[in-house]
Amino acid sequence: MSDLIQQITGDLQKQIESFKPELNVSDIGVVVEAGDGIARVHGLANVRAQELVQFSNGVMGTAFNLEKDSVGVIVMGNYEGIVEGMTVRGTNRIASVPVGDAMIGRVVNALGEPIDGKGPIATTGFRPIERIAPGVIARQDVDTPIQTGIKSIDAMIPVGRGQRELIIGDRQTGKTAIAIDAIINQKGKGVTCIYVAVGQKKAAVARTLGILEKFGAMEHTIIVMASADESAALQYIAPYSGTAIGEEFMETGRDALIIYDDLSKHAWAYRQVSLLLRRPPGREAYPGDVFYLHSRLLERSARLANQYVITKKDFSGELASEADGVDKKVYGGPLSKHDATEAAKALGEDYKIVKVAGTGGSLTALPIIETLLGDVSAYIPTNVISITDGQIYLEGNLFNAGIRPAVNVGISVSRVGGDAQTKAMKQVAGRLRLDMAAYRELAAFALMASDLDKSTRAQLERGQRMQEILKQPQYEPVDLENEVIVLFAGTNGFADAVPLDKMYQWQVDLVRFMATSYPEVGKDIVTKKMITDDNRAAMMKALDAFRASWAG
Repeated sequence: MSDLIQQITGDLQKQIESFKPELNVSDIGVVVEAGDGIARVHGLANVRAQELVQFSNGVMGTAFNLEKDSVGVIVMGNYEGIVEGMTVRGTNRIASVPVGDAMIGRVVNALGEPIDGKGPIATTGFRPIERIAPGVIARQDVDTPIQTGIKSIDAMIPVGRGQRELIIGDRQTGKTAIAIDAIINQKGKGVTCIYVAVGQKKAAVARTLGILEKFGAMEHTIIVMASADESAALQYIAPYSGTAIGEEFMETGRDALIIYDDLSKHAWAYRQVSLLLRRPPGREAYPGDVFYLHSRLLERSARLANQYVITKKDFSGELASEADGVDKKVYGGPLSKHDATEAAKALGEDYKIVKVAGTGGSLTALPIIETLLGDVSAYIPTNVISITDGQIYLEGNLFNAGIRPAVNVGISVSRVGGDAQTKAMKQVAGRLRLDMAAYRELAAFALMASDLDKSTRAQLERGQRMQEILKQPQYEPVDLENEVIVLFAGTNGFADAVPLDKMYQWQVDLVRFMATSYPEVGKDIVTKKMITDDNRAAMMKALDAFRASWAG
């Protein structure tokens, strides 16, 4: 017994002797005002903007306003337990969210914490929610399409990887439906999707989750949610958190698509935070800095330039890593394609350039803005229109008339244009946008005219059928080859004799006929991304055969 006591005493003595007290220096402050998701804190003299701070009850916040005598903190969590006199300490860490492949298929809150009941997420790291957008030199041209699977958009208002394309319209005009269709259509295409829900009811987000699960789209999707019953602070940071999660994919050489649903509610959340923190209205608060609020968010979407290294001709790999080193015959870089090509030429014929693995990723943004009574000239819509690379305008009158998606081709535009289309789509849809806009004008005029000449009547008939072709049921995105075939048939007059009420069935039957009887036509479009002369002849032959056999 005495030996045991001596042993325990000896162990304790060793632990006491080996103990070295650590001195931690923390900024400490005291809450002087609290409520509605914000707190005003005295102290925290060395805190930085956007730094995470921790209240004594464990709730986190972000230093938002750095004033002369106090710090305005937005509370990221349950703010009801925060009271005057509570201590706050700085964490010396900028507000950040967990990122990584483990996030895919999960539903997280604005802080990146799982809220889907599927347990913790084994993430690989953190990224700050706010960071500077890539510069011009770090980007490359937007010239690769993101197929939405929606015929009217892929044909007339194409979206490219790295583009920011605004979806705008009144409430209940199908804005979210377009975004969900785009997500569903990315299945198997190597694009990771992030859906950011700001200020929506939890039931609406649950419904969206159910739709994505039904179509197998959650296998490549992350949902970031800041619902209507959460604090304005969380609704304010949710889009930035979603962007940080998307940047992880972009900066590791992969493609991602992010949807902000919607930025109108995001601006309202920021207005609430600004008013509570008594930010002076003007350039530092709502509405004066709404442009900066959204521009610093959307500018982070980009297509990053590929980087190249110079290697010996006998380097066998297709992709190189900076870490490969001279032992694997990697000699210089990473450089832009132009600089690497010039350097390799200078070194001689024994050298070539190889792309660096993990470069050239993209982040494509589809922000959503809700208008009031179609007023696109309001303050926030015009701000976001000026930031983005085009807009898809959805009109309530078209929606109510049964034209869905209710895209108004007159004021919808993609500022990237044909560069974001495959050549096959360009070949069939080159004049479609102008033709449809002309048809809408002619249709409005024809309502007042009693007698129309033959050519005008033919133009109206063709326009009506093309309008029917561009209609599309919800959650049924169309593959590229089927879009091209159907549009080719429509623009070349193969649908002119089809009754309007049979147009949907005609499309279904045409796609089925081409897939079963002429599968090589679709395969050729997919592989070559263009309609060759041989394939055009084969398509005309197939369409003649379908027209002869289709009974309606």
